[in-house]
Amino acid sequence: MTPRVREILSWYGADNPGVLTNLARMMNHGRLKGTGKLVILPVDQGFEHGPARSFAMAPDGYDPAYHMELAIESGCNAYAAPLGAIEACVRDFAGEIPLILKVNNSDTLWGNKAPISALTSSVDDALRLGCAGIGFTIYPGSGMRKEQYEEIRHAASEAKKAGLVVVIWSYARGEQISKEGETAIDVIAYAAHIAAQLGAHIIKVKPPTAHIEQEAARKVYEAQKIRVGTLADRTKHVVQACFAGKRIVIFSGGEAKGTDALINEVKELAQGGGFGSIMGRNAFQRPKKEAIQLLKDVQDAFAGKKLD
Repeated sequence: MTPRVREILSWYGADNPGVLTNLARMMNHGRLKGTGKLVILPVDQGFEHGPARSFAMAPDGYDPAYHMELAIESGCNAYAAPLGAIEACVRDFAGEIPLILKVNNSDTLWGNKAPISALTSSVDDALRLGCAGIGFTIYPGSGMRKEQYEEIRHAASEAKKAGLVVVIWSYARGEQISKEGETAIDVIAYAAHIAAQLGAHIIKVKPPTAHIEQEAARKVYEAQKIRVGTLADRTKHVVQACFAGKRIVIFSGGEAKGTDALINEVKELAQGGGFGSIMGRNAFQRPKKEAIQLLKDVQDAFAGKKLD
């Protein structure tokens, strides 16, 4: 147990030893073990976007076992997926990597201006499968946010009693938020703070842009001279919004992009104090050898190592 991991665990004083043990399991696993940084492979895109859109570029990805192998071989801290994908192969990889069960999911077969994900599995499933935590998506700004906040309150309470880590994907969406506003710095910081207030141990948000969506927020950002000019500046602000940096904040890889652009983004996230990345499509849609190398480069960037 490193001093940094002990320090991070000290921020979660209300949690029982089971939660702290599973949080430590994640932070003490893989190539980043002991650093307090996390790189997690999430593969819920088949459910969220459809199998062809997710896996046709690298057809090995149709097999759930491929993704678990990828997470293990690349040295990730954890692997996150919905119920079916984990059930399909967990027996063959039992104990090899901490698992996060994504307990709610949505699909793209029906569009809705007030998005909400369906509950697709439970805390009992997570325990049965030996998972270290549960994952849950909320959409701050959605007309259905009340139901989502109440669902995660219940799920988080059950998870914490069972000693499981709670990871919240916090993606602001809704009729009153523009497309550009979904990644605006004020909106991302707000969405991250909401996840912290809902009891998340680990918070996942998108990398923020310099756009400011809400005029009321703009006045404060300008008056207080909050720096948002670089991604590192914006990352620092988002982390600060999560209890002065006392909650783990990790950032999604987002839409597919080139390797150089992705690594440069990761370097700025690391420079701003981001705790890590949860990167799916940008990794598994590449050939396996290339995907492993990319994930290792992302890990090295968060570890502060110089990349070739």
